[in-house]
Amino acid sequence: MNEPVIGTPIYHRIVLKLGGEALSGQGDFGIDPKQAEWLAAIIKRVRHLGVEVAIVIGGGNLWRGAAGTAAGMDRATADHIGMLATVMNGLALRDALERVGVETRVQTSIEMSAISEPYIRLRAIRHLEKGRVVILAAGTGNPFFTTDSAAALRGVEIHADVLIKATKVDGVYDSDPRKTNDANRFTQITFMEALEKRLKFMDATALTLCMENNLPIRVLDLWKEGELERAVLGDASVGTLIT
Repeated sequence: MNEPVIGTPIYHRIVLKLGGEALSGQGDFGIDPKQAEWLAAIIKRVRHLGVEVAIVIGGGNLWRGAAGTAAGMDRATADHIGMLATVMNGLALRDALERVGVETRVQTSIEMSAISEPYIRLRAIRHLEKGRVVILAAGTGNPFFTTDSAAALRGVEIHADVLIKATKVDGVYDSDPRKTNDANRFTQITFMEALEKRLKFMDATALTLCMENNLPIRVLDLWKEGELERAVLGDASVGTLIT
């Protein structure tokens, strides 16, 4: 990695939404410890800027509920399996963060006291104020809600300044840039425009929750060197801002 980006962040507290593929190995499946170390190093650099970091991570590298329901599985059961996958990812990421010297707590919406704390809003805020990274796992604890919705909900609850959705695409486009050469990237767009255009970067429930509670979203490419740091430092050229 290059030298850390230097500057004063414009955000005091962020919710970082990660897809499960951020931890996956080849074929976007499973948990790769080396990938977890790479991700932990990025988060450590952001934390060293003085930013409080809460993380919501998906479980698609281990389980996709849509595949289960397509095969006839009950949707609630499939979603609960997905929640458990996010806990597995959260534990792996906590381990990687602790190994690079970042104090981290995992809180889960479904109580499992042997391996994590239960999610308690004020306790999560207190951890953040003490400089710890908090990984918020198991989604909202309810089926039929995505981890995007969980990230939006937790962001509102803990009074985050922004929800950063880190993906493999450098922002929000008017069409899929992986399928068409003339896709145009938005630098900034309103929540209502995103809903009206049915842009697929985040589900409508999450978007609406952020809109109603004035929680801005920035979508960026996690795999682009220094991009997350530049985002928290206020570089308007990074990704797409939805506000």
